[in-house]
Parts: sequence; C-alpha cells; structure tokens
Amino acid sequence: MKKLAKNIFTKISAAVLSAALLGLYSTAGYFSSNLPDSITTESGIVQFAAYPNLRTEYTADNQAAVSIMGQIPVKSVTVSKKEAPTLIAGGYPFGIKLLMEGVMVTDTSEVDGIRCPAADAGIEKGDIIIRADNIPLSSNKELSRIIAESGGDTVILDITRGGKTMTTELSPVFSEKDKIWRSGMWVRDSVAGIGTITFADKATGAFSGLGHPVCDSDTGELVPLHSGEAVPVKITNISKGKAGTPGALHGQFTGLPSYGSLSDNNDCGIFGNFSRTACDRLNNPQEFKMGYRQDITEGEAYILSTVDGTEPKMYSIFIEEVDYTSSEPSKNMVIRITDEELITATGGIVQGMSGSPIIQNDRLIGAVTHVFVAEPTRGYGIFAENMYNEMQGQQ
Repeated sequence: MKKLAKNIFTKISAAVLSAALLGLYSTAGYFSSNLPDSITTESGIVQFAAYPNLRTEYTADNQAAVSIMGQIPVKSVTVSKKEAPTLIAGGYPFGIKLLMEGVMVTDTSEVDGIRCPAADAGIEKGDIIIRADNIPLSSNKELSRIIAESGGDTVILDITRGGKTMTTELSPVFSEKDKIWRSGMWVRDSVAGIGTITFADKATGAFSGLGHPVCDSDTGELVPLHSGEAVPVKITNISKGKAGTPGALHGQFTGLPSYGSLSDNNDCGIFGNFSRTACDRLNNPQEFKMGYRQDITEGEAYILSTVDGTEPKMYSIFIEEVDYTSSEPSKNMVIRITDEELITATGGIVQGMSGSPIIQNDRLIGAVTHVFVAEPTRGYGIFAENMYNEMQGQQ
C-alpha cells in the first residue's frame, strides 16, 4: 500500500512539474512574441520595465539573450547604445494649416442627374489627383479650370490610391444648369484643425505633434502634405466626451506669429520646424530626457495638456498596458485618465488633446493619440521614441 501511494505521489509530482514547465514555456512564447527584436538603450543595460521577471545577458557586442529569471530562454534582442535626447515638452495647443499634395476626392455625383464622369473614369472617394493633363495640382481652382476649359475633350488624370499611382481618362459633361463643363466630383485641397505639440528639439528647432496622422474628415484617408504651418491657438470651449460620442476642444487662432512650417504628415504624427523665436515664446518650457520604449511600465504617469486658454497643466493618468510590438505605430500603450479635474472638464480624452506628452519617472515617454469612443476616460498612446525617430528622419 505504501509503495502504491509512493508511486501515485511520484506520478502526481511529475504531472505537476510537467504542467509547471509547460506553463513556463508557454509564458516564454508569449514574451517572445511581445518583445521587440531590437532596442536602443542609454545605459547599455537591457531591462524591460514592464516585465521585471525577465533577465538579460549579453552574448555578443550587440546581442542580448532574454530569459525568464535567467532559466527559461525567451529570445535574442539586438541592442544599440545611445544617449537619450533631452526634449522640450509640449502640451501647447496649435492650429494646423495644411495644403495638400494634389487634391483629394471627397465625393462624386451625377452632373444634372445624367451621369458622373468621375465614376465612369473609375475615380473613387479618397483618391488623390496629383496631375491633370500633366499639370501638377495644388488647388481645387486649378482642377476646376482645366475641366471647365476642356471643351468636353478627355482630361488625363494621374491619381494615387493606397500608395499606388495610376492614370485614367475623364470625359467631362456639360452642365446645362451651370453652363460649364463638369467632372462630377467634389475635391479638397487643404485641411485645418487643432492638435497638441508633443515635444521640440531645442538645438534644431524640429518639433512633433498629434502622434497620429492628420486625416480627411470625409474620407478618413491620410492627407498628403504639400506645405503647411503651425500657428498658436487659444482653447475657448469644450464639447465634453461621453460614451458613444467623442468630445472635442474648440479654439481660435490667436493672430500671433506662426510657430513654424510643417514638413511631414505620417502615421506617427505631424512634424515641422519651429521658427527661431518659437521655443522662446513658450512660457516656462519644461525639458525632459526621452524614455525609450523598454523604460515604460504599467502604472502612474501624467500628461501635459491644455484644455482652457493657452497654457498646459499636469493631469494624472494610469498606463494600463504597454505593447512593444504593436502593428500600429500610434497605439503602443493603453492609458486611462484618473485626474478628476480633467474628467470633470472634458469627460476624458477628447479631440484636440492628441499629442499631449506623457511623462513617467521624469522621462518623456509618449503622447496621447486616440480615445476609446465607448469609454472616453481610456485610450491609446504612442511611444515618444517612434515620434522622435520620425522627426529625425525629417532633418
């Protein structure tokens, strides 16, 4: 009987041990898929603040082996050593005046209820028309003039769609109602809006904001930038956010001189260059070293944001999740607003707050980007590292 009990105990122990090992290796697989393949570190020491149980050991000059408690291997990570930049923190609202590269099709319709030349030519909502009869376009007026002066002859249009360029032929229709040749499409050549400056490099004057692209309100497509400027804005009122309805900051251009020019609009935000005096015009600018992605951990942090007037204030948040390998560059963290003053004023995250810098452990680690429409106190944030790398690419 004792021997039988001992055998049963041995089998149970082995099963428990196997289950434990299986659990550890499953955890290792989870970490492997959720850790980046490469990181940049200031100290040369590889640590992932969000995963304190992970250990690293250098296996080569630029490689580190990551393991669970030094026992269960996870993956090898490429390591670059580089001092983190010191940045001027934003939180200031700015107006975006953006002129497109080409013109964007926002809608199509029949001319005099007969037919739609644009639809017949295969043109779709969201297409960017960059040339008409080989003439580069930068305004609605240019395209309207070419169509009106066509006399009904075919107009050759070069368009971009989904990153690809194609050519099509459009045959205008004469509108008896308006006595003019028409194309049957509505187009837009510029966009204006409000966002928040995230940070600036004092040495170069380069700055970044929003943390996500400027998209057309009708098509949802990224607006290709031809030129633009960032101008000072005063926040005048708030449409408070609630479940199912995003809120928004409302403001007006102050009439003060432009902060500077815009150079790019991409998935990580809007980028440009401050004028020589723009940084000096920011009242009492705060400077922080940038935090690399592996420095970020779940827990308390705060944002700098302006929801009234022109000056940013500090508001508390909680970082609920850190995603090192997100396929969307502007959705690297899940954050929750915990500051009662901000919740009372805005309901949580609202349009116009995008770009508000996130500070944790005295490091500028990211920016607010999106709100969860069903739960406005929660939303996404982007790594400052992503924005900084894009900003450097504009220099």
